[in-house]
Amino acid sequence: MITRRLFLKSTLITLPTIGIIGNAMAAKKPKVRFGVVTDSHYADRDPGGIRYYRESLEKMAEFTEVMNREKVDFVIHLGDFKDEDTNRREEDTLKYLQNLEAVYAQFKGPRFHVIGNHDVDSISKAQFIANVENTGIDSGLGYYSFDKKGFHFIVLDPNFHPDGTDHNKGDFEWFESTVPQPQMDWLKADLGATKLPTVVFVHHSLYELPDETMHVENSVAVRSMLEHSGKVTAVFHGHCHREGYSSINGIHYTLLPAMVENSGPENNAYAIIEGFGNGDLELTGYRKTRSRSYPAT
Repeated sequence: MITRRLFLKSTLITLPTIGIIGNAMAAKKPKVRFGVVTDSHYADRDPGGIRYYRESLEKMAEFTEVMNREKVDFVIHLGDFKDEDTNRREEDTLKYLQNLEAVYAQFKGPRFHVIGNHDVDSISKAQFIANVENTGIDSGLGYYSFDKKGFHFIVLDPNFHPDGTDHNKGDFEWFESTVPQPQMDWLKADLGATKLPTVVFVHHSLYELPDETMHVENSVAVRSMLEHSGKVTAVFHGHCHREGYSSINGIHYTLLPAMVENSGPENNAYAIIEGFGNGDLELTGYRKTRSRSYPAT
């Protein structure tokens, strides 16, 4: 059994997975630093395949401890924050959500959530939003934006049916997702209103992955809007539980690995991303996550 003592001991020796960092970028001082994690899938249930649901509570504790130590400006979770057990009772699922949010809240700064498909399995989207904190956001919606230290950040919510109604309490297929027209209209206005370099967060992929059908159904239209703004440097997402990268028309798209997969602290996965004055980004990976550089284009 993985104990909290073992996790905390391991945290003390946690080192980022350092990739090749350009000398020019390494010498610059970042304007903003934030922590990112995805697909923790916490629930009090036995492992399923390589998903170790219970361990995400301790893995999240490691994440918040490292983010506090590094004094990042904010943290964001890219969705599938929690899961459900085999009984699929609403009250139990809410308890898993609340228990993990209490650990996530140990970060001493602003925190944000992207909604994933498992976040609305046996509870509603409204219940999920009501039981988490998106610091300074009071819209009650799953999509929103905020500014931080010279960067603009956009959170998208593609957990909708094609007719624009919310995914709620598992009334959808896990591979279904779309950004409905009202959100597209909001996105266009939001991009038009900012002059800052912009980073987008979303749970589902905005591009087609090899041998996968898990991308947002109207992803081409969403990407076109991001491209035409001329402001978006990068998009970060989860959902597929593995790492991936694609550069499409000048925008960096990165798939981050899942926290929930495989046992032990060595199989945790999270990152710190730094934003620089010219729009460059630098991702420093921890545990399973690889480091990457994202030059502004």
